[in-house]
Amino acid sequence: MARGNFNRHGSARLPLAEMNVVPLVDVMLVLLVIFIVTAPLLTHAVKIDLPKASSRVNVTKPEHIELGIRESGELFWNGEALTTDELTPRFAAAATTEPQPELHIRADRHAHYEAIARVMAAAARAGLIRIGFVSEPDERASGSDKVR
Repeated sequence: MARGNFNRHGSARLPLAEMNVVPLVDVMLVLLVIFIVTAPLLTHAVKIDLPKASSRVNVTKPEHIELGIRESGELFWNGEALTTDELTPRFAAAATTEPQPELHIRADRHAHYEAIARVMAAAARAGLIRIGFVSEPDERASGSDKVR
């Protein structure tokens, strides 16, 4: 393609200002191939027959056993006094029920740790797995008083 030059001397050449579109076309072709390959993967779905769920919550609260331990070592099963020998058969019977009850231990503030540990060990040997402690909230912590 011949271009005219308005320079009188004719010796000075102007640079050609053309856009090089070859790299642009290469990038576009690569992107086109990527989209062609990945498009079928995005629409692929597996048909699964999911179960229907009800909208209300089904809460089953298991029975719980209140076990009281006094400072003197006396034991109380749901308010009924019992001896240490009667404790193991009751734990074994409670462990076989379905759903398994929770064991709530209410120990006196001055009860010996050894008595509490023996009760917990007997419950674990019998198969009770849900054991918890019941305590009273500290009256100094509630309200505006600070615990020291």
